[in-house]
Amino acid sequence: MQKQAKKLARGVKSMYKYSNGQLSLSDFKQPVGMHLKENNRWVKKTQTIPWPEIEVRYAALFTSRKGNVAKSLRLALGACIIQAEYGYSDEETALQIQENPYLQYFCGYSGYDDEHLPFDPSTMVYFRKRLTPEILGEINEMILSTVESEKNDDHRDGGNSGTMIVDATCAPSHIRYPQDASLLNEARENTEKIIDELHDPADGRKPRTYRKQAHKDFLQFSRSKKKTAKKVRRAVGKQLRYLARNLAAIEAELAQGRELTKNQANRLSTIYNVYSQQKTMYDNHSHSASDRIVSVSQPFLRPIVRGKAGKPVEFGAKLDISVVNGWSRLEYFSFDAYNEAGNLQTMAERFHAREGHYPSRILADKIYRNRDNLRYCKEHGIHLTGPALGRPKKDEIRDVTQNFIDECERVEVERRFSLAKRKCGLGLIMTKLQDTIAHSVAMSILVLNLRKIQCALWQLLLFLSTLLLPRKNNCLFS
Repeated sequence: MQKQAKKLARGVKSMYKYSNGQLSLSDFKQPVGMHLKENNRWVKKTQTIPWPEIEVRYAALFTSRKGNVAKSLRLALGACIIQAEYGYSDEETALQIQENPYLQYFCGYSGYDDEHLPFDPSTMVYFRKRLTPEILGEINEMILSTVESEKNDDHRDGGNSGTMIVDATCAPSHIRYPQDASLLNEARENTEKIIDELHDPADGRKPRTYRKQAHKDFLQFSRSKKKTAKKVRRAVGKQLRYLARNLAAIEAELAQGRELTKNQANRLSTIYNVYSQQKTMYDNHSHSASDRIVSVSQPFLRPIVRGKAGKPVEFGAKLDISVVNGWSRLEYFSFDAYNEAGNLQTMAERFHAREGHYPSRILADKIYRNRDNLRYCKEHGIHLTGPALGRPKKDEIRDVTQNFIDECERVEVERRFSLAKRKCGLGLIMTKLQDTIAHSVAMSILVLNLRKIQCALWQLLLFLSTLLLPRKNNCLFS
């Protein structure tokens, strides 16, 4: 497949240069005294990823004939996997690859090089933008197709087979907890910066913003030990008046012919929405608003009410995943709160398109058991777990044992969520842009499956060692 792509690209200037293929560990150039081990986890992980097939898909992104030649797929995807595994920053990821020979081998180096950075740390942003959730989903399917060989032997043509576990969770973003006063203070500081950039000293004095007094008022409120409702309302009212004055000054500057940059226009639009929402809540003595903005720098984030103990509200992205035979797939992703029950039928249809048949069981919590989903599952011969809707009939006998077994098996998806949040970067998303946040979520699911493959290999090696060790011992003591 890779050779065919290279033939098609022959004679055409491309901004992507194909790698030389997978090197064996013996061909990896090492300094005298260095000896990389075959059983290292990064060496094993290298062997589980179909690099040539993924590289053909990645090279199709570079259609322009202008600019520098892009970094290889091995380096781009490898760096993103390493970052998701360890939670490194962009700078630390580049340094770790420079210093670690195993990571260099994983990223497709021909030999160990500790003198040069693999890339500028800012290049990680471009890696994340190019490797979209759709592309990462395709890569995930390529990896799973090479390792998933377990099929149900009792499957009959036209029948259902297999179990799919579905659930939803929230991937919180790294933002300051959104309090009304602090949000308005941030908006006010942004408007002051815009005024400084728009004003021309030749036009006379800069519009008065009272920034020192506004900053002093906010510090006095934020440092107060006991923030009563009266103090909060007074602080919000002051910041609203300061912000209204600044917005009027910006409008006056624009009336004189000043022009905003694209970033300034987007930021100002967000600030207008923040002011409108906060003013409406202040006037109506309310604490809720539709499509409420919780961050000026990330206006696409929304509060996600999950009702979890300790974290009833989270601020980030909501996602659905499905687990089949232990392998995870990202099914749906959104920054807005949604009812996950509406995605069950879509997930079942994707299962059918992938496997050629519907699952025999779908394990889900009670929120998925609405009338539409129950009707759909009945039509397609799918058993949707959980008790029936409404009160039990007088002579009805419910299978409590089966419900208990289904609920125990459904815990597998909770394990996947826990591992993804603890070890794969899903617990706190550090990226800031919409595209890069979506990449981080999809990458965490990909890394989650790679960890499972690695654990399966280690379990296989441990099993083989337990079979061989008694024989060696018998030989030793015979």
